Amino acid sequence: MENPLDYDLADFFFNESPNILTPPPYFNTWVNDPGISATLSFFEQPLLSAPSAVTRICSNLDGQKRRVINLTSYNYLGLSTHPEVLKACSLGLKEYGMGASGAPVLSGTFDLHVKLAKMLSHFKQKDDTVLYSSGFGGNLGAIQGLVRKGDLLVMDNKIHRSLIDGGTLSGAKMVFFAHNDMQHLNEILEKNKHKRILVIVEGVYSMDGDLVKLPELIEVTDQYPNVSIYLDDAHSTLMFGKYGRGIAEHFNLEHKIGISFGTLSKSFGGLGGFVSANKETIQYLKCYSSPYAFSCSLPPCIVAGLIKALEVATRDSTLRDKMWENTRYFKNELVQMGLNIGETESQIIPIIIGSSRELLYEMATKMQLAGLLLQPVVFPAVPHESLRFRISMTAQITKDEMDEALNIIQDVVAKKLAEKIHY
Repeated sequence: MENPLDYDLADFFFNESPNILTPPPYFNTWVNDPGISATLSFFEQPLLSAPSAVTRICSNLDGQKRRVINLTSYNYLGLSTHPEVLKACSLGLKEYGMGASGAPVLSGTFDLHVKLAKMLSHFKQKDDTVLYSSGFGGNLGAIQGLVRKGDLLVMDNKIHRSLIDGGTLSGAKMVFFAHNDMQHLNEILEKNKHKRILVIVEGVYSMDGDLVKLPELIEVTDQYPNVSIYLDDAHSTLMFGKYGRGIAEHFNLEHKIGISFGTLSKSFGGLGGFVSANKETIQYLKCYSSPYAFSCSLPPCIVAGLIKALEVATRDSTLRDKMWENTRYFKNELVQMGLNIGETESQIIPIIIGSSRELLYEMATKMQLAGLLLQPVVFPAVPHESLRFRISMTAQITKDEMDEALNIIQDVVAKKLAEKIHY
């Protein structure tokens, strides 16, 4: 193995070892290489406090405990540590205990689950909602529960892995259209217009921060009566639209979306996922979605916090406005540095470095040691030629903390890239 950094996880997916529990020989050589071990140390670094804008970690890089500016967590509105949310969680813990201790259909549905589902249905302007104990399980379970062999799933090629895995379990054929390319989408739909089709898109794409071209997409899908739309609003719920309902509200097209998915672990600051649709769809889904029927329900104490989080986030636009104010400021500063932030239109801000993993990991190391937690993102999460850092902006962060982070990015990333260009 000449240069281990020329390889990635995709190169070892297929395993021809005689024993299924034995990884491929070259994988063991690769993963134990000192350079690869160092890069893997960026992941699973223990946080020592809440996922706030400023937190503490036990660094895998040197074993030291240090304060860091946290631009990696999805705590977009700061609700994970909001005083009212924490109080609600505490009261829920005293009243209901730690866990649900049962699947929803048997003994795991509590009055709090019913209340949250009703609140989310009203919020999303849909008849009914089903709750999942994880966001990944919600996407996977919705597709697995609704779609059948013989159906066609038409997915944007930057869709989340949970939806692809759901498609695999469903047995349906999966076809991918070029990202936000409505002409390509139309070609696929025209070729398959006699099939049942579900078109799957994300409201905000998680690695680039750009939005689905929803008006154009609906203009295409409206030509085909057998086509429905599944909108993954994981990174847009509570942040887009006049009332924070998501991308469909942002474009004033809520009435065109048959089924809407959201997470409860990002802007809500908690745990879980949910799917909202008409009553008949949700009833059918509850009967056939395995991650719903065969998983323990969300802990009631977490649900108590989620109820309060929804109340806090929707009683006015204060948190949403602050998040957008911070996002605009941070983006502008990065652009002034000459950094490539792609086509982002959201609170997700990539800093695209290029194809050099060595450079990416070198920068990640220096930033963390300087006090900024900004994780490297590599293939297969993003293309080989656009390795990056991904910033998740939050309403919590102060201007002083943003400036502290920007100074580190300037010193470590912007200057290095400028030197590389001039060289």
